[in-house]
Amino acid sequence: MDCCIVTALGSFASLYALLHFVCFIFADADFTLLWSSLFGHRPESKLKGLVVWITGASSGIGEELAYQLAKCGSRLILSARREDELNRVKRGCLERSNLQDADVLVLPLDLLERTSHEEKTNAAIQFFGHIDVLINNGGRSQRSLCLETSFDVYQALMELNFLGTVSITKQVLPHMTQRGSGSIVSVSSLVGIAGAPLSTGYSASKHALQGFFNSLRTELTEFPNILISTVLPGPVQSQIVQNAFAEELTRPVAAAGNQEYKMTTSRCVRLMLVGIANNVKEMWIAKQPFLLFYYTWQYAPTFAWFLTNLLGRKRVQHFKAGLDADSAYFTKPKTS
Repeated sequence: MDCCIVTALGSFASLYALLHFVCFIFADADFTLLWSSLFGHRPESKLKGLVVWITGASSGIGEELAYQLAKCGSRLILSARREDELNRVKRGCLERSNLQDADVLVLPLDLLERTSHEEKTNAAIQFFGHIDVLINNGGRSQRSLCLETSFDVYQALMELNFLGTVSITKQVLPHMTQRGSGSIVSVSSLVGIAGAPLSTGYSASKHALQGFFNSLRTELTEFPNILISTVLPGPVQSQIVQNAFAEELTRPVAAAGNQEYKMTTSRCVRLMLVGIANNVKEMWIAKQPFLLFYYTWQYAPTFAWFLTNLLGRKRVQHFKAGLDADSAYFTKPKTS
């Protein structure tokens, strides 16, 4: 009898492990986030009527966030440097939803002009009365080798991606602690937990964000209704490469390359909203094989270093050969 029970338990465990393995092969997010997407709260019900401030809202993930949140019925504060593009996104929000003109505030913002952040925050609060969710999405990436990159690029990346985000967060957080509720969601990256060649400065800025918000979360344990969440997307179809820093501040990236293999922006944003609606503290969002990198770095770091060095060498070779670095893992390098 005992033998039968052990055999049955062993079979069940094997089937359970096999099921998880099959699910992981087709997964595009961590298991907590996927579980929430299947059985958790729906963004349409949890985010309706909330006031959401999005930085970097003029393109890419920020623009898609605006559209999907508008469909959820959230009231929006759209911020970026380009006011004309923000107005375009606002029109798109109104066309795609039942929101009225007064439900969407265009609030131009430069993350580098930190002295203006208090004034901008006060304007947002005065317009809607409060802020329920701050989504820190503004920032720029990098595509250049360390030995060829100006120090000014590193300074700009830290000023924009890290210090600009911290500045806005410090303006909004006291408002949330006073109310006793709110969500601060910050878009980090896969390279926020794992290094990648051609992104030394960008990776450093995202590692800094991870450290800051992980520490901040522990400081706010007496405020259980304040969510501090970080989002770590892998490659996503957006304009992040076109807007990336190269070796010099004024030098543009040569070409964005093919984005077909990347996750669609709409899918990435949908998963983000699911995570916000279900209070997920950290979200890993990526198609395979990139999702495997997260788990490898988390549970098998020695093997992760081996893979990173192997694939990183290939990435650098492709970059030097003039190929798009992001798609280098799926193409063969040029031969002379």
